[in-house]
Amino acid sequence: MSFGDPHNPYGQQPPQAPQGQPGYGYPQQAPQGGYAYPQQAPQAYPGGPVGHPGAPAYEMQMPGGAKAARVILFIIGGLQVLVGLFFIIGGAVFAAALSDSSYSGSSTEDAGAVAGTLGVGIGLFFIAVSLWPILTAAKMAKGRGGVRVSGIIYGSLQVLFAAVGLLGNMIALSADEHTPAGFGVIAALPSLVSLALGITVIVGLAKAGDYFGRPQY
Repeated sequence: MSFGDPHNPYGQQPPQAPQGQPGYGYPQQAPQGGYAYPQQAPQAYPGGPVGHPGAPAYEMQMPGGAKAARVILFIIGGLQVLVGLFFIIGGAVFAAALSDSSYSGSSTEDAGAVAGTLGVGIGLFFIAVSLWPILTAAKMAKGRGGVRVSGIIYGSLQVLFAAVGLLGNMIALSADEHTPAGFGVIAALPSLVSLALGITVIVGLAKAGDYFGRPQY
């Protein structure tokens, strides 16, 4: 089919596509709100669970005082485990030494058995008590107020025992006038360290009420 000479202004021109309607030579425009446009992600607002509409933009971090208390609880628990193992091994070695001595007899063997049993009992007691600070420190990352109260109670008991130890050292020094002053300070050093650690645990957890009272999902 011919439409005439293209140089002839009076020749028949090819039909044009109607205005306003898409033809084969024109790109189709994607409809608004269709698959060509990505869906908008839901906005996150404080007060909701993470990953859902209304989720907080960040997670509350553990305060520095609570972190220090957690480290101290782990250290105290580990030291108590070591002390427990020391008593268990020491009691067993002492009992074996008494049993193998040249002065072995019924009384010596009985004393060795008592020493071994006493050492094992004290060692198991220390190991059992060590579970308190270790478990409390382990649950502080996701714990609620109950974990905080547990740590404060443990720190308070440590402060109490440390104060009793210091008082006992002072009474012993005052009763014995021949004891050098430097020896009293050295003897009181463990109680002083225990007192400082207990106070650090109490203060650190007491100031972290907002962290342990945060909403959890």
